[in-house]
Amino acid sequence: MSAAYLGHSFDIHGGGMDLVFPHHENEIAQSCAACNQGNVSYWIHNGFVTVDSEKMSKSLGNFFTIRQVIDLYHPLALRFFLMGTHYRSPINYSVLHLENAFERIFYIYQTLHDCELVLSQHDPGLQKDSVPPNILNGIKKFHDEFFASMSDDLHIAVVLAALSDPLKTINDLLHTRNRKGKRQAMRIESLAALEKIIREILAVLGLMPTNYSKVLQQLREKALKRAKLTEDQVLQKIEERTAASKAKDYKKYDAVRKDLAAIGIALMDTPEGTSWRPAIPLALQEQQVTAT
Repeated sequence: MSAAYLGHSFDIHGGGMDLVFPHHENEIAQSCAACNQGNVSYWIHNGFVTVDSEKMSKSLGNFFTIRQVIDLYHPLALRFFLMGTHYRSPINYSVLHLENAFERIFYIYQTLHDCELVLSQHDPGLQKDSVPPNILNGIKKFHDEFFASMSDDLHIAVVLAALSDPLKTINDLLHTRNRKGKRQAMRIESLAALEKIIREILAVLGLMPTNYSKVLQQLREKALKRAKLTEDQVLQKIEERTAASKAKDYKKYDAVRKDLAAIGIALMDTPEGTSWRPAIPLALQEQQVTAT
């Protein structure tokens, strides 16, 4: 079958850890006997999936399908979660781990979206000066970590962790205002260079959406579905909280925030008003603190 569809030689052969012996060893023996030209460059054996540290099985009632997961969580969040564990290691599925991945992927796309907006507001003619050495060094470090980790048996989890530094730098630059002339040009060029390297690496990992705004809206919709709320209902809660603030009813003001946080909706107060974003529900946050 492999020879019919892939030829006698092909790069990657996958399967679970339980197939190493006897299935794959027998397959190698049979293939070599049938054709001395047969060859597989890489054997990829993935670890097992557990659910809350228990073996997944139908008999235990902890079996689920990908279709069930992406009904409540965005496929890119699921992909990010799966990449967070090396493929040869056992992967422990839990709602907390999936919520962490969901929050992280939202942060990544929101940061890149904010960066894109700032870059769109500036004439490309501003981006003439060289990128500062500290930014160039950070970009090189990230690229080198990416190359080394992918070369080390596809250790993608290290790459995802390394994303933190360039994303933090972007956020620092986004919140550095009132720059003019050469300093402003260097800021814009730095943002463009950082956004470019992150975008390229996310594309390699299959985590690069075609449109930041669209995927952010999809992520919000999934969060609302889990919270069993509509966006209009969240906006109404925000209005109630604003009215409570004006009436100096601070008990209700705090209660609205806490009630929404309990179901995974975080409120953010800015000079322009109050907005919301998906967050890990409070109970799961407490569970995470206890675990650490």
